[in-house]
Amino acid sequence: QLVETGGGEVQPGGSLRLTCVGQGVSLTPWAVGWFRQAPGKEREVVACMSRYHAPAYEGFVEGRFTISRDDAKNAVFLEMTSLKSEDTGVYFCAAEKTDYCPLRNPEFWGRGTQVTVAL
Repeated sequence: QLVETGGGEVQPGGSLRLTCVGQGVSLTPWAVGWFRQAPGKEREVVACMSRYHAPAYEGFVEGRFTISRDDAKNAVFLEMTSLKSEDTGVYFCAAEKTDYCPLRNPEFWGRGTQVTVAL
Protein backbone atom coordinates (compact mmCIF):
# COMPACT_ATOMS: atom_id res chain seq x y z
CA GLN A 1 0.00 0.00 0.00
CA LEU A 2 0.96 3.66 -0.26
CA VAL A 3 0.99 6.08 2.67
CA GLU A 4 1.08 9.85 2.27
CA THR A 5 2.27 12.24 4.95
CA GLY A 6 3.22 15.88 5.18
CA GLY A 7 -0.07 17.64 4.62
CA GLY A 8 -1.19 20.51 6.79
CA GLU A 9 -2.43 24.06 6.87
CA VAL A 10 -0.29 26.91 5.58
CA GLN A 11 -0.79 30.51 4.57
CA PRO A 12 -0.67 31.59 0.91
CA GLY A 13 2.92 31.71 -0.23
CA GLY A 14 3.92 28.94 2.17
CA SER A 15 5.51 25.58 1.49
CA LEU A 16 4.88 21.94 2.26
CA ARG A 17 6.67 18.72 1.46
CA LEU A 18 4.55 15.66 0.90
CA THR A 19 5.95 12.15 1.19
CA CYS A 20 4.59 8.94 -0.29
CA VAL A 21 6.04 5.71 1.05
CA GLY A 22 5.45 2.24 -0.28
CA GLN A 23 4.61 -0.26 2.44
CA GLY A 24 4.92 -3.87 1.39
CA VAL A 25 5.66 -2.84 -2.18
CA SER A 26 8.88 -1.67 -3.75
CA LEU A 27 8.27 1.50 -5.76
CA THR A 28 11.48 1.13 -7.75
CA PRO A 29 9.92 -0.46 -10.87
CA TRP A 30 6.84 1.76 -10.75
CA ALA A 31 5.92 5.17 -12.08
CA VAL A 32 4.46 7.22 -9.23
CA GLY A 33 2.17 10.18 -9.47
CA TRP A 34 0.64 12.81 -7.21
CA PHE A 35 -3.02 13.69 -7.65
CA ARG A 36 -5.28 16.07 -5.79
CA GLN A 37 -8.97 16.57 -5.26
CA ALA A 38 -10.43 19.87 -4.20
CA PRO A 39 -13.85 20.08 -2.54
CA GLY A 40 -16.58 19.66 -5.13
CA LYS A 41 -14.12 18.96 -7.92
CA GLU A 42 -12.82 15.89 -9.70
CA ARG A 43 -9.45 14.40 -8.90
CA GLU A 44 -6.68 15.77 -11.10
CA VAL A 45 -3.09 14.95 -11.86
CA VAL A 46 -0.45 17.17 -10.25
CA ALA A 47 2.84 15.54 -11.14
CA CYS A 48 4.33 12.22 -12.09
CA MET A 49 7.74 10.62 -12.00
CA SER A 50 8.74 7.71 -14.19
CA ARG A 51 10.73 4.78 -12.88
CA TYR A 52 13.70 6.41 -14.60
CA HIS A 53 13.29 9.58 -12.51
CA ALA A 54 11.89 11.70 -15.34
CA PRO A 55 9.38 14.22 -13.93
CA ALA A 56 6.23 15.53 -15.55
CA TYR A 57 3.97 18.31 -14.30
CA GLU A 58 0.55 19.70 -15.03
CA GLY A 59 0.49 23.25 -16.29
CA PHE A 60 -0.98 24.81 -13.15
CA VAL A 61 2.14 23.81 -11.20
CA GLU A 62 3.97 26.66 -12.99
CA GLY A 63 7.36 25.72 -11.57
CA ARG A 64 6.13 25.84 -7.97
CA PHE A 65 6.20 22.10 -7.26
CA THR A 66 9.00 19.57 -7.55
CA ILE A 67 8.54 15.82 -7.61
CA SER A 68 11.42 13.58 -6.67
CA ARG A 69 12.02 10.04 -5.58
CA ASP A 70 14.47 8.20 -3.36
CA ASP A 71 14.48 4.55 -4.27
CA ALA A 72 16.64 3.69 -1.25
CA LYS A 73 13.90 5.07 1.00
CA ASN A 74 11.13 3.63 -1.19
CA ALA A 75 9.61 7.10 -1.26
CA VAL A 76 8.39 9.77 -3.65
CA PHE A 77 8.19 13.40 -2.59
CA LEU A 78 6.28 16.48 -3.69
CA GLU A 79 7.88 19.73 -2.67
CA MET A 80 5.32 22.52 -2.94
CA THR A 81 6.22 26.19 -2.73
CA SER A 82 4.37 29.47 -3.33
CA LEU A 83 1.16 27.75 -2.37
CA LYS A 84 -2.14 29.32 -3.34
CA SER A 85 -5.61 28.95 -1.89
CA GLU A 86 -6.60 27.03 -5.01
CA ASP A 87 -4.01 24.37 -4.14
CA THR A 88 -6.23 23.32 -1.24
CA GLY A 89 -7.37 19.72 -1.43
CA VAL A 90 -6.61 16.14 -0.57
CA TYR A 91 -3.38 14.99 -2.17
CA PHE A 92 -3.00 11.35 -3.15
CA CYS A 93 -0.12 9.36 -4.48
CA ALA A 94 -0.59 6.47 -6.87
CA ALA A 95 1.66 3.91 -8.49
CA GLU A 96 1.48 2.04 -11.77
CA LYS A 97 3.83 -0.65 -12.97
CA THR A 98 4.85 1.19 -16.09
CA ASP A 99 8.10 2.76 -17.18
CA TYR A 100 6.84 6.22 -18.08
CA CYS A 101 4.26 8.84 -17.20
CA PRO A 102 1.40 9.53 -17.41
CA LEU A 103 -0.31 7.02 -15.18
CA ARG A 104 -3.30 5.50 -16.95
CA ASN A 105 -4.49 2.84 -14.56
CA PRO A 106 -2.69 2.91 -11.20
CA GLU A 107 -2.64 -0.33 -9.29
CA PHE A 108 -2.12 1.33 -5.91
CA TRP A 109 -3.50 4.46 -4.28
CA GLY A 110 -2.83 6.03 -0.93
CA ARG A 111 -5.59 7.37 1.31
CA GLY A 112 -4.51 10.95 0.87
CA THR A 113 -3.25 13.82 2.99
CA GLN A 114 -5.09 17.13 3.44
CA VAL A 115 -3.46 20.35 2.26
CA THR A 116 -5.17 23.58 3.25
CA VAL A 117 -3.91 26.96 2.09
CA ALA A 118 -5.66 29.80 3.87
CA LEU A 119 -5.03 33.02 5.80
